[in-house]
Amino acid sequence: MDRIKTGISDLDKTIGGFPSGKTILVTGDPGTGKTIFGLQFANVCCSQGIRTAYISSEENASDLRLQGKSFGWDFEAFEKKNLLKFIELAGNRVAEIKTALSISMEAVKGNFSELTEHLPEGTKVLIIDSLGSHTANLKPFEFRDRFDLLVHSLAHMGITAMVVLDSITSKEFNDTALFSAYGAIHLLKRENPYTDRRERVMDIVKMRNTRTPIQLLTYDISPRGIELISPGGLPDNP
Repeated sequence: MDRIKTGISDLDKTIGGFPSGKTILVTGDPGTGKTIFGLQFANVCCSQGIRTAYISSEENASDLRLQGKSFGWDFEAFEKKNLLKFIELAGNRVAEIKTALSISMEAVKGNFSELTEHLPEGTKVLIIDSLGSHTANLKPFEFRDRFDLLVHSLAHMGITAMVVLDSITSKEFNDTALFSAYGAIHLLKRENPYTDRRERVMDIVKMRNTRTPIQLLTYDISPRGIELISPGGLPDNP
């Protein structure tokens, strides 16, 4: 199976990268680095000449560019080469809220299909950060139908996708999303009983056709992005 680097070198050594053409789910609480993970993945893909689209529902493109620059990632250069396209949905989210307030939440239903309708031609990698803005007032069976269709559509187009779910959304729809996604990684904070300090850890919940570590992987957010402190210890995947 072809794989694409995640941008986190020790994670790539552990799982071999993300399976190409599959959808990977990333969940986690605020402050665990979900957006940084998405940007880091986008950076390494563009560095390899892979055309990438980054859909943001919470931050505008200028903020994402600045965040990337703080880690040494020159997204503007990739945009000029047509390797990267930022697609902002923050404005749509505001309009959605206004609509909800005026005609009730029942009228606001997630439409996941619109996320793939206007991708640049030749897009091979898609990061959706996050899907939570499209889940307003969805029932579990509605979420599953929409998410299954999204995963199927992306696979049909041969797109490798990272889909981010915020902690509130993931708690409500986590089991459904896990069933449909090809792989899933959960980012969390915990108290280390040996050091009495809080630390960030990564749980590779599942990754089909991949040898994955059972233990949690400790990581840090350095000036270079996310870096594992405790590699998984598995041999490289072929």
